[in-house]
Amino acid sequence: MAPDYFIFVPAYNVEKTLGEVLSKIEVSVLSRARVLVVDDGSRDGTAQVFERFMSAECAGNAHYSENARNLKNHFEYLRFEQNSGYGAVVKKGIAEGVASGAKYVACLHGDGQYPAEKLRTFLDEMERCNLDLLQGSRHAVAGGAKVGNMPFYKRLGGAFLTALENKVFRVKLTDRHSGFIVYSSKFLKTVDLDRLSPSFDIDLELISIADARGFELAELPIPTRYADEVSNLNVVTYGLRVLRQIWRRMKIR
Repeated sequence: MAPDYFIFVPAYNVEKTLGEVLSKIEVSVLSRARVLVVDDGSRDGTAQVFERFMSAECAGNAHYSENARNLKNHFEYLRFEQNSGYGAVVKKGIAEGVASGAKYVACLHGDGQYPAEKLRTFLDEMERCNLDLLQGSRHAVAGGAKVGNMPFYKRLGGAFLTALENKVFRVKLTDRHSGFIVYSSKFLKTVDLDRLSPSFDIDLELISIADARGFELAELPIPTRYADEVSNLNVVTYGLRVLRQIWRRMKIR
């Protein structure tokens, strides 16, 4: 039987955080979901952490009730032998999500920056409001990004790019650069994944496509979480890619 939800987890060198991220997915969500961890050629112990999670968390940890421990069957692990980039991971996750027959497909990063415990709220909102894309915003609450230790240059750059984007996009959002997104399969089935970016701006491309085609978009606030993780995002090339997206949208308006 097809799951109601499909959650894919981009994972690259996340041995310190992956287990905690997976353990925060509520049983009420997990019981109706398939969770696919997509390892983008990690060079650390990410795979071993997943194995330990499966043997400890799902098999006997008190986090799950006795009658829910069989939920380990809802987790899967897929590894790219070579690092292929964030865009390739998202494309694979979306393709598997649509193929699963799930109604909603969620992206949950394995580095712990985004709140797995909020998935229930987001999925309920998708259903309640009949949405096609729901993004988590770190800027919906004033000062939240600063409190969560987002670096100043990211707050400044994100605010600048979002202000430009809101000039040209139909739906106005406060944080177009968050990777915590839930999609409807109805929308995803209209997307040609082969034409999407291989890099981090793939999230913005998907938002842009949904906006241009009149799908229902919205956002909900999420906490900002920055610790000592190493970012794989080149902010200069990312910013240039975003500006290219803005220019493309301006040309078709």
